Amino acid sequence: MTETSEPIDVTRAVEVIGASMVFNDGTPARVAALNDVDLVVETGDFVSLIGPSGCGKSTLLRLIANLLDPTAGDVRVNGKPAAQARLDQDYGMAFQKSGLFEWRTAAKNIELPLELKGWDKRLRAERVGEMLDLVKLPDRGSNMPWELSGGQQQRIAIARALASHPPLLLMDEPFGALDEMTREHMQSELLQICAATHTTVVFVTHSIPEAVYLSDRVVVMSAGPGRITDTIDVELGGTRNEDTREKDAFYGKITEVREALRGSEMTGEARGIEDR
Repeated sequence: MTETSEPIDVTRAVEVIGASMVFNDGTPARVAALNDVDLVVETGDFVSLIGPSGCGKSTLLRLIANLLDPTAGDVRVNGKPAAQARLDQDYGMAFQKSGLFEWRTAAKNIELPLELKGWDKRLRAERVGEMLDLVKLPDRGSNMPWELSGGQQQRIAIARALASHPPLLLMDEPFGALDEMTREHMQSELLQICAATHTTVVFVTHSIPEAVYLSDRVVVMSAGPGRITDTIDVELGGTRNEDTREKDAFYGKITEVREALRGSEMTGEARGIEDR
């Protein structure tokens, strides 16, 4: 009887198992960024990572994206090793800066990942039109990036990240440079887009209200070396909209995350004392 491999759990978009990350190991510049991190993101979830500066949020996101290899531990995406998921283009990414190519129109920026995957020209054009409609910029495809506002540029970046139907979207403070009103608008737009595309999201932010408004779960990390100290489920009931921000439940969750963050800071300080 031949041995069979363990079946892939399709309900898990991301699995991080005992991941640690050390930079410049063996040198005076050694930095322990992450220590023994375990994280599971279920398919269809919106999960935010939050914690103090330097806690390893962005490093963890880059491990999931296979832009970095962990010093120890394992990372799987859609049941595959992270490196294979990257080769298969199983995810899209969006950063604080839109990263649009200045010499390509908005439409051509969205089209880029489809070109790289070898899509037919007609299919590329159809998909770009769908994505421009999705991010509510149907008449902006011919504009160059500098002709768009910051919020419009971020919408084009999100459209580009989603253009090739990735089941997972990785976002590193994509609204951090926007003014407060534009930021809140983009948060609502993102939720609508993810609902329409059934996309799983891992989202890095410094903003507690942003994390609570967007997320099914908020993952709280401690000061470096980063560890997950708490996971908070966010149940706000119904479709989230501007009225959500006025609910007592919304403010209650903000308080819960804030208290968890304070606890994580104390944990980090205590660990620092022990390390000395």
